[in-house]
Amino acid sequence: MIEPHAPAPPGAPPSWTGPARLPVRPGTGRFLVLVCVFVCAACGLVYELELVAFASYLIGDSVTQSSVVLSVMVFAMGIGSLGAKRLRWHAAAGFGAIETVLALVGGCSAMALYAVFAWTGGWGGMWADGPRFLLVAFSLAIGLLIGAEVPLLMELIQRIRLQDAGGAVADLFAADYVGALVGGLAFPFLLLPFLGQLTGALLTGTVNVVAGGALVLGLFRRDLTRRARWTLLLGGLVVLGVLASAAALVGDFERAARHAVYGRDVRVAEQTGVQEVVLAGGTDGKPLDLFLDGRLRVGGRDERRYHEALVHPALSGGAHARVLILGGGDGLAAREVLRRPGVRRVDIVELDPGLLRLARHDPGLSAVNAHAYADPRVHPTTADALGWLRGAPAAAYDVVIADLPDPGITASTKLYSQEFYGLARRVLAPGGRLVVHAGAVTTRPRVFWTVAATLRAAGFAGSPYRVLGHDSGFPAGPDRSAGTSGPPHDWGFLLAAPGRTAPALRLGPWRPRTLTQAELTADGRAARRTRIGGLPPSTLVHPRY
Repeated sequence: MIEPHAPAPPGAPPSWTGPARLPVRPGTGRFLVLVCVFVCAACGLVYELELVAFASYLIGDSVTQSSVVLSVMVFAMGIGSLGAKRLRWHAAAGFGAIETVLALVGGCSAMALYAVFAWTGGWGGMWADGPRFLLVAFSLAIGLLIGAEVPLLMELIQRIRLQDAGGAVADLFAADYVGALVGGLAFPFLLLPFLGQLTGALLTGTVNVVAGGALVLGLFRRDLTRRARWTLLLGGLVVLGVLASAAALVGDFERAARHAVYGRDVRVAEQTGVQEVVLAGGTDGKPLDLFLDGRLRVGGRDERRYHEALVHPALSGGAHARVLILGGGDGLAAREVLRRPGVRRVDIVELDPGLLRLARHDPGLSAVNAHAYADPRVHPTTADALGWLRGAPAAAYDVVIADLPDPGITASTKLYSQEFYGLARRVLAPGGRLVVHAGAVTTRPRVFWTVAATLRAAGFAGSPYRVLGHDSGFPAGPDRSAGTSGPPHDWGFLLAAPGRTAPALRLGPWRPRTLTQAELTADGRAARRTRIGGLPPSTLVHPRY
């Protein structure tokens, strides 16, 4: 082991410039460097997770977006490590500069992504790919800066006390990996629920620039020229000022961006821990729009048309005293079920307790669902639908209604799997029916008929049908514009029963307000004309959507 004031030994690495002139003992200095490694690793992982979360929210398809973000960042980290070799002769100044830039870029990335999405029209026009390009750009920039950290920190720790490369790498990576663990746990359990993505990213940037600046200007200040010290100090103060100003304005920014995305009538915007729930209108005679993770789920006349088409054909085919609704926490499917005579019990299994609370107590949403949760026949449960079905009693329900997010959304893929439908079949009583919302028939026929093939593999025979919307519709993919207009959307449904005989599409003597038997029959024929045969079923281990 080389003493801290010894001359460079024979065979020392070419970057060796002599021992650092520290204001503390070498052991203390080495400990402080490892603490900085820990903090920087935690901040770096928070930046990564924040980009992944925003990618999934703004663009959808979380598997693809996560893969893009992480692969680009890992690639950039390798390039950053190579580039850092040019800075090793000025390791302290280089590390300080990198941390200053990383704090600014990483801390402001969330606001920049949301601003581009909100004010460039999202998914239309010449700026349709703006969020995607910016996401890749941030992933690349942050990855380059994170990749340059470790070589420079290795240089600094070796200048405190030269040791064998294996031991130095082990110490450095141990601090790095533990910091990554803390950052990875802090993001979902602390930053996201208590501060939100924007403030959480800004706070992370603040911690980052303070840690890097304290290490360089405190521990290695004697290795810096006077000009370098002042440049790093002023740069750090500027970045802190920018982050503090952004944090002070984040509330106004969020409101303005939310209005740009959802319209001026936003009343409620809540991150529930499961999803973002936004309610616009619904009071003072204004129509209610409900957005779940940016997807319009309730809007105009189409809301009633969708839920009548989902519920009434399933309830018209036989017994319907016991009804299970999977999803549907907004209470709108329950509203339609309760309109039918003969219903004795309605069980609702909803993952999001925040949505259930709003459906009970928000004046606009509770009015639209006709105060369904005040009916003693309705019994809501907060649970994951797949896990809940595994413990549900057999043959307990006459009708199962799967009012779930579109199968094209990655998080919902398991709810459209052969295993899921097998569990749903187990809870159906003899003669029971299952109805599934299976996405748009016209624009995504392959997804729709994959759901049909999956139901068939689970032992169901299904009758396909579709219903056209007339207002804004609520599209299958991310669409956060409350004022979107265009051609009618359609929703595809599959009414299924165990066995080989598909249930008939009929409404019986009960007449919904917006759907007629003639329309239902024609919609069934229209859906069948889009049939795609030979598709394999989707399973938990091999999703097909």
